[in-house]
Amino acid sequence: MRCTARALGAVLAGSLGTASCAGLASSGAGLHGFTASQAVPDAGGSHYISHVVVVIQENRSFDDFFATFPGADGATQGRMKTPSGSILVNLHRVPLAEPCDFSHSYGDYVHDYDGGAMDGFNLEYGGPNCLGQSGAAPYQYVDPSQIAPYWDIAQQYVLADHMFTTQGSGSFTGHQALIAGGTTINPEKTKTLVDYPSAMPWGCDAPPKTVTSMLVAESTIHGPVLKYRYRGGPFPCLGYRTMRDLLDAKGISWKYYSPPEPVGTGAFWNAFDAIEAVRRGPQWSTNIASPTTFFIDVDERTLPAVSWIVPTQPDSDHPGKHAVAGPSWVASIVNAIGESTYWQNTAVIVVWDDWGGFYDHVPPPFFDRWGGLGFRVPMLVVSPYALRGSGVHGGYVSHTQYEFGSILKFIEHVWSLGSLHKTDERATSIIDCFDFSQAPRKFNAIPSKYSKEYFLHQPPSNEPVDTE
Repeated sequence: MRCTARALGAVLAGSLGTASCAGLASSGAGLHGFTASQAVPDAGGSHYISHVVVVIQENRSFDDFFATFPGADGATQGRMKTPSGSILVNLHRVPLAEPCDFSHSYGDYVHDYDGGAMDGFNLEYGGPNCLGQSGAAPYQYVDPSQIAPYWDIAQQYVLADHMFTTQGSGSFTGHQALIAGGTTINPEKTKTLVDYPSAMPWGCDAPPKTVTSMLVAESTIHGPVLKYRYRGGPFPCLGYRTMRDLLDAKGISWKYYSPPEPVGTGAFWNAFDAIEAVRRGPQWSTNIASPTTFFIDVDERTLPAVSWIVPTQPDSDHPGKHAVAGPSWVASIVNAIGESTYWQNTAVIVVWDDWGGFYDHVPPPFFDRWGGLGFRVPMLVVSPYALRGSGVHGGYVSHTQYEFGSILKFIEHVWSLGSLHKTDERATSIIDCFDFSQAPRKFNAIPSKYSKEYFLHQPPSNEPVDTE
């Protein structure tokens, strides 16, 4: 039984709802009726894919980037809460460079969602550049000409319009979910990290008194209740299993490419800095590298089987700055793969880590005891075997319901890794974005303003990509 939007309103108000809804979170039932034990067919295994690259961009909702994309579930109007009730407003067309850094913590998720009305986005705050409540500013969509590489990729390959984040939370837990399937920290899976640590860097390199916040599922006479514990969680140096454990167990190579920072730890924006076994072990020297190293590894044919890559601050789509290089940065990664010998056996998955406070009209389809699902973000899937659509350029819009665990589940199936037994277990794999019976596509370069050479020679910004 799938939990309804009304049930999600109940969890945000404090209740985890009925037993059937809670069961969904732990039973392993897939979002389309599949279970974790159902393996991907042979056609989806490593016969065809031997490299997966997960590109993680920052803080954009689906409607913010693809509101008007043909065939996609986008919207150019939205609901806004006012003292006299909810009203319908037009989304305004804007440039990519967004001066406001809209708030996007768990509390903002609750307000934005507003019991299923999806009308509270105007109550967020706009950050240091836009003081006070944001009003109509989050009700926007970016001019497609400003993000042409993303639209070009979507027109040729696969655009997923129902990818939901693991939690209604910010970037810290979003990045953790993309390596670990979630942030539960106790065996009973009733305590889950949410939002972001109290100090930076976000991980084992944080100052000694740094703490995290949690969502705790507590039992009451009225059923389970979800409680928010602000800064009631542990130091952000964690021991839970990640994809690294599954990959290492099978001898599958991996690397996490993230920007460096002044002290040289690379910890400003690296999900594995919060994983003690990696940060305080030998793999910090062998499996962690800067984003520019990715291009070198492709050129020198030393690309690992599984890669995660995170932009520097100037190459991020994160609002609050005037950076506009993000689409070109993603295009340079796709082009590097497409123009190399890796093209024939690689899947490049581009995803945004959270909604960034931007309006989206689709309410999360169910809830769990860990604060999710969160709001929609875009996902692009690029591969010679990407499913073809009927459009002029062959692009396909997938309406399948995914979550971040869907990406991990695909990786697990390609290499028969087993499961982390978190959200990857229940999620629907992104395997349906591929057609391995088709002849592999010829790669066509993605045009962009900035080339690979620009990013190879770009000086370090020494800034965190995100602070929320």
